[in-house]
Amino acid sequence: MTALGAEIAALIAAEGPIALDRYMALCLGHPRHGYYMTRDPLGAHGDFVTAPEISQVFGELIGAWAAATWDAMGRPPRLRLIECGPGRGTLMQDLIRAARAAPDFRAAIDLHLVETSPVLAARQREAMAAAGTEATWHADLATVPPGATLVIGNEFLDALPIRQFVMTPKGWRERVVGLADAKLTLGLAPDPVPPALVPAALRQAPPGAVVEICPALDGLAATLGTRREAGPVAALFIDYGHARSAHGETLQAVRAHGFTDPLAEPGEADLTAHVDFAALGRAAAGHGLAASAVISQRELLFRLGLQARAEALASANPRDIDSLKAAVERLIDPAPAGMGALFKALVIHSPGLAVPAFDS
Repeated sequence: MTALGAEIAALIAAEGPIALDRYMALCLGHPRHGYYMTRDPLGAHGDFVTAPEISQVFGELIGAWAAATWDAMGRPPRLRLIECGPGRGTLMQDLIRAARAAPDFRAAIDLHLVETSPVLAARQREAMAAAGTEATWHADLATVPPGATLVIGNEFLDALPIRQFVMTPKGWRERVVGLADAKLTLGLAPDPVPPALVPAALRQAPPGAVVEICPALDGLAATLGTRREAGPVAALFIDYGHARSAHGETLQAVRAHGFTDPLAEPGEADLTAHVDFAALGRAAAGHGLAASAVISQRELLFRLGLQARAEALASANPRDIDSLKAAVERLIDPAPAGMGALFKALVIHSPGLAVPAFDS
């Protein structure tokens, strides 16, 4: 058992089983043993690869979207540009480079990066220095100063802790992590789940059905909602997930680019769950914000000019045509499990704001 696993086992032995959201939070964010506290998990030698690491095209197109959205906001002279979960800083580095084509937008940027990992924050500082831009780091979005706000979160929401409810013959029960024979195991809490916690459309279900909720989505929407008092708000989230709320369990653990048991090695594997974009939209509405339609990553990149940008890069770098083509095809792969289809995009925004690439 890992060092964190031993701590979690001791906690359960003393206090009883814990809900999945607490387990996830400990696995990912424990100050000494948490997955993101102790490593850079990205790249071929890490555990997974994100879109910005696959091709610079991704970050550059998001930069084009950011500039167009700033223009739709009325070109505020000071823009709080915020990235949540910036990884190695690759997306923002590419975005800043693309922003040179829009000097007024570039001049308006006041950059803020929301990151809890000291290891990744160090990589981000290197990337921002290479990009020749200053940034301010935060552990929480709520500490970013008020003002016109543009947020980008790529593969940020999937790491927010979830709760799981299972329908039993006696009604909904919460899935918890407990101990059996000195090993971590999944079980069900004995007390019924308050009906209000289960989305209304999903409450009627057969035994064995599972519902996942992410309480942090409401907190995120609440924080964004308070920001609109000081200026327009637009927050773009791109992640793997589903456009409609549905039954099913999606908790997964990834290590060395493969799936593993979420309970096997606490603190040594990335824990994530598919994002319920409909739930995020409902949370936004509850805090005075609007939500765009949900579109696939493939559709978003095409709407932002993927073909023209890829052709320009290929023309400038003819020796890299094959690798560029392979990277682009990976980003827009339309197979059900491919990035182009599995990954979705949604914008939470101030009511009345026209959102580029999302408003038809």
